[in-house]
Amino acid sequence: MPSSRPRLKLRHLLLAVNLMVLWLPLLGLEALRLYDSALVRQTESELIAQAAFVAASYRATLARRAPQAAADPQYGAPLAAPWREPSDGETRWRPRPARLDLAEDTIQPPPPDTLAPSQLPDPYAQAVGQELQALLHDAQVITLAGIAVTDAQGTVVATTGPSLGRSLMAFAEVRRALTGEPVSLLRQRIPDSAPPAIDSISRGTPLRVFVAAPILHEQRIVAAVLLWRTPIALSQVLYGKRDHLLLALALVLGTVALMSALTSFTVVKPLQALVRQAQRATAGEKGAVTPLARPITREMADLSQAVATMARHLEQRADYIRTFAAQVSHEFKTPLAAIRGTVELLRDHLDTMTLEERERFLAHLDQDAARLDRLVRRLLELARADVMQASTTDRAEVAAVVRRLATRYQDAGFQVTVVEPLPSANVAMAEDVLESMLSNLLDNARQHGGDAVTVAVTCPTPAALLIEVSDNGPGISAANAARVFEPFFTTARAQGGTGLGLAVVKSLVNAHRGVIDLGESATGTRIQIRLPLGAAMPR
Repeated sequence: MPSSRPRLKLRHLLLAVNLMVLWLPLLGLEALRLYDSALVRQTESELIAQAAFVAASYRATLARRAPQAAADPQYGAPLAAPWREPSDGETRWRPRPARLDLAEDTIQPPPPDTLAPSQLPDPYAQAVGQELQALLHDAQVITLAGIAVTDAQGTVVATTGPSLGRSLMAFAEVRRALTGEPVSLLRQRIPDSAPPAIDSISRGTPLRVFVAAPILHEQRIVAAVLLWRTPIALSQVLYGKRDHLLLALALVLGTVALMSALTSFTVVKPLQALVRQAQRATAGEKGAVTPLARPITREMADLSQAVATMARHLEQRADYIRTFAAQVSHEFKTPLAAIRGTVELLRDHLDTMTLEERERFLAHLDQDAARLDRLVRRLLELARADVMQASTTDRAEVAAVVRRLATRYQDAGFQVTVVEPLPSANVAMAEDVLESMLSNLLDNARQHGGDAVTVAVTCPTPAALLIEVSDNGPGISAANAARVFEPFFTTARAQGGTGLGLAVVKSLVNAHRGVIDLGESATGTRIQIRLPLGAAMPR
């Protein structure tokens, strides 16, 4: 009984799968924060470039405002070996790529408070800072970056913020920069106001990028520059591109819908056609299941062909069972009716019958019972033959089976001639199966009036074996030749024939991938069986 629960349609499932495939890259971007990392690196790269220009401006201003300091080889702190600039024999290019990554770098705590300086600022650096102060403010209007320049002791000499004259030695990045190491890191951002609107130039990102770099003069550290900026938020980027994104989303959704419709047309429509054919076949329409005229895909064509073949075989099997049941009923009806009639006669007239009449009626009962017994045994043989599965390991030596059967029938008074020499060949079946096939053929020849049978075995091809059983009986008429392998067809019913012998042989031959035919013969009947050869018997 089919379930009453609602089921998802295949076209809806295809649409959901396509949408899920579309959504996976977006989930990956969010999980790995790839785009956010790209925005952070973009901000870092911009701050590195600004730091380089600030350092260059500081050196130029130092040479102009304090030439005595610029000319003093002892001015500033020495630069450690890992951070020394290249000599004349080396390349002068020292690019500093952006390296920050949200997936790998630790986000540091918010920036610490500035400190009171432990000593007075460097007068030379202070003079340079006074000239750079206005420059930094003008640059911040465009770059939005906070900038602070410190002397070699970490005291701010120029800044865009309120920390002028304060010490930045509490900043780890500044301390490292004053040793000559360029530093980039991420710090948490604690906003001091409500979150801005999505299209605001202010950022809502909960972190800031800090870049610190030493300012070098003649391989000595004379100052340091610290820059910070909040990277642009992904939401702001998406909002800025909202028109393009909406258009792209519409195109993608349209493509997904088109792909789903195409898949539905190539898969769902042929399946619906197959379902309709199956429903017609279930309703009893014969020949309803046929290969689809337009299966579209190769797999659907194969499925349609397989279903049509299966339906045809089921119809043939149903017809066979229907015909077989009618034939069995007919074959059993005649002896059963005779038995019932005989029993009624014996019950009504047993006392008035002579001994000879009673014996005659009892003989009829015995004959009818024997016929029913033969029918039952043959039907069992036919049923076993119809469901038999050929084994890949069984082997039968044909010559030995033929000679053994010939001897048995000769001892019973039936003339069987074997054409020698018999080939030394094996067939892929059990010996008892081969013996059953040949016994049925010999019994069939004896029942149909033949008193001599000839058995010939040859190998017409390297892979096939031909067994021919010929008798000297009256033969088979042209009208009956097409029906000799049908169940219950016999011309020797009076001699006890059931019409199942050749049907059993045919089923056994078919189960072992062989072929059975009625061969041409000038006199009598000749049955030909072709079987595939098996491997050699183990010794």
